[in-house]
Amino acid sequence: MAEQIQTALTILRRKQVEAATGLSRSSIYQRIKERTFPAAIQLGPRAVGWRAGDIEAFLANPAEYKA
Repeated sequence: MAEQIQTALTILRRKQVEAATGLSRSSIYQRIKERTFPAAIQLGPRAVGWRAGDIEAFLANPAEYKA
């Protein structure tokens, strides 16, 4: 249970998401636009991140993921 809480609270930055998914920056943002990739969370004026749990859900079944 503690691991689930930690995963839920972990924020991944774009480079980490690119490494985990194998997708390029432009592919990530295109998929967000198509609603087939988790939406980014605004961390600041020029910073975004993704919930680790959302990325794990995407990686579990990328073809069926719907945001």
